[in-house]
Amino acid sequence: MKKLILAAFAFVAMATAASAQTVMVGGAAMYPTKDIVDNAVNSKDQTTLVAAVKAAGLVETLKSAGPFTVFAPTNEAFDKLPKGTVETLLKPENKSTLTKVLTYHVVAGKWSAAEIAAKVKAGGGKAEIKTVSGGTLTAMADGKKLYLVDEKGGKSWVTIADVFQKNGVIHVVNTVLMPK
Repeated sequence: MKKLILAAFAFVAMATAASAQTVMVGGAAMYPTKDIVDNAVNSKDQTTLVAAVKAAGLVETLKSAGPFTVFAPTNEAFDKLPKGTVETLLKPENKSTLTKVLTYHVVAGKWSAAEIAAKVKAGGGKAEIKTVSGGTLTAMADGKKLYLVDEKGGKSWVTIADVFQKNGVIHVVNTVLMPK
């Protein structure tokens, strides 16, 4: 009986630890036991991003083992783009451009906000981050806020950090980052 009670307490402790890591994004729980795509499809704030990932043919890549760090723009971030931009990017003939924009938001490896902040501090206030597309993002801090500057000078804030997935981590951003 004592072993059964201890096992039950261990199970509750593990379940509590797992739920402590679950983060809400767009009204949906992002479970650390699911991959990036399986979590993102449930977020009402990432429907444009999910549609773009599908159109670019990146679903299988982002479901793979990774690990990946994804700076995930919200629907509102996509809405900031000039009128017609998203619709144009989603056309099959623009798949290579869409892929470049999306992979500009992806970094190889699993980088927590604390790790990025440490790189910023070590870099004297800036850290260059190489993206999967081959471009560079510049991470900086303003107080406790972490932000990214793209190659065109656009600035995006991390609004929700450290959404851990089984194959990486998502940091939700409020602006679409644009490569050169």
